[in-house]
Amino acid sequence: MTDESSHDSVDWLELVAVVLLSVTAILTAWTGFQSSKWGGAMSISFAQASTARIEAARLEGDANRKQTVQVSLFTQWLQAYQAEDDTLTTFLEERFPEPLASAFPVWIAERPLKNPAAAPTPFQLEEYAVPELEQARAADARADAKYQEALRNNQRGDNYTILTVAFASVLFFTALATRLRRPRTQWVLLAIAGVGFLATTGFLLSFPKLI
Repeated sequence: MTDESSHDSVDWLELVAVVLLSVTAILTAWTGFQSSKWGGAMSISFAQASTARIEAARLEGDANRKQTVQVSLFTQWLQAYQAEDDTLTTFLEERFPEPLASAFPVWIAERPLKNPAAAPTPFQLEEYAVPELEQARAADARADAKYQEALRNNQRGDNYTILTVAFASVLFFTALATRLRRPRTQWVLLAIAGVGFLATTGFLLSFPKLI
């Protein structure tokens, strides 16, 4: 190999190395940015999951208090009915809150004292539906969905962190290639860096991104 061809080879090697270093440095910064963004998205999703869980607990507490009051009223009605106190039973019936007010006449229509197939109490009927319980279940479902979303966002952030390390390896092999004297060894290291660059870039293109 002549000195001129050797010099041309060195020039090409340096050009390839500079381009590879520049592009890899930009993509390394991009992967770090994406890792940070997905980490923020994970924190937001965890916070939303926690908020939904708190809301579910509050709604469930409201539902339990409502049911406790209505069970107490129904128990008083039973006692008044057994005592044949029509005035008190009528008084209580007129003041049953929802959803007991809707379920009670349906339960009475089933003739529970004579019909063994009737529901034991109005609380077992479909008409007795406490809205807060349904809302609590919906909030729990939202919390579960946000928790799973947070886990996915965490994994995406980890994936970008791995890409950052992979691009750093490309930078290492590229920089090392420019420090050695033997052109053959330099090109081998550049080839390794190039393959790593292409593989890592392929993964980068396939990952979801946040802007």
